[in-house]
Amino acid sequence: MADTVLAVENLSKEYRTSFRRKRVRAVEGASFAVERGEIFGFVGPNGAGKTTTIRTLMGLIRPTAGRCVIFGEEVPAPGARSRLGFLPESPYFYDYLTPRELVDLSGRLFGLDRATRHRRAEELIARVGLADAADRPLRKFSKGMLQRAGLAQALVNNPELVVLDEPMSGLDPIGRKEVRDLILWLREAGKTVFFSTHILPDVEAICDRVAIIAAGKIQEVGQVGSLLDESLVGTEIVVRLRPEQSLDGKLPDGVTVRDRSPEDVTLFAGPRVDVTDLLVGLAAAARIVSVVPRRDTLEEVFLRTTREAKS
Repeated sequence: MADTVLAVENLSKEYRTSFRRKRVRAVEGASFAVERGEIFGFVGPNGAGKTTTIRTLMGLIRPTAGRCVIFGEEVPAPGARSRLGFLPESPYFYDYLTPRELVDLSGRLFGLDRATRHRRAEELIARVGLADAADRPLRKFSKGMLQRAGLAQALVNNPELVVLDEPMSGLDPIGRKEVRDLILWLREAGKTVFFSTHILPDVEAICDRVAIIAAGKIQEVGQVGSLLDESLVGTEIVVRLRPEQSLDGKLPDGVTVRDRSPEDVTLFAGPRVDVTDLLVGLAAAARIVSVVPRRDTLEEVFLRTTREAKS
């Protein structure tokens, strides 16, 4: 049986706007679970409810309804805090501190002894690529460099669960690659990683499972591969015609010719076409060169899901 380290159960959160005190529901009935040792992506457009959900998970705000559970303890969960690391979106740190001092301060808050703090600071600052800037004040850092420093402080206590809100925010492609590698390294070390993002190629590259949230509601939850398997848009078939043969009148409804060359014909069969029957029917007139299912990318699944949520 899977070991659940984080669970969100029917979570809802309402705010009142300052103007006319109108109720706004940021999250509505959200439910999902994160299992030990996996990388779980929390995906949604800006304003979808990602940060509200994470703030509720971290005990920073109270839910209107539902509950959050971390390591079997309902949030707010004092006993679980020492076992998790957290990096908020757009973190603010004392700008006169250096990365080494920031990580040391975080270690003190977790009650680590001086030798452990020093060792962890050196390891983590190097891991996030700030070794050359370890003694430079944070006020001189770019947004991307601050994000790296934030990652280092989030890991100082060697957490079992790491929660990251938009960890690739502000990073260039090289920085994003380094953060992806760091997340994969955490999984290899037996950690569980839960992170929110709207950068879908990163999710597709490293996540085991994903939840898509739009308009405050969870739209999809599942393995990335399973979500893509369910998004079959058709099958591309390349055939080579036999001498004096033609496909005229031999293609059923839902099959179109995409391309022709002197030797080959590229066909596209829609998702409702029985590909096995089609191949049998083509065998007399052509030799099958290739059969390739075509599926939506995660980005296309995401865009379709969010459009449906708005309609």
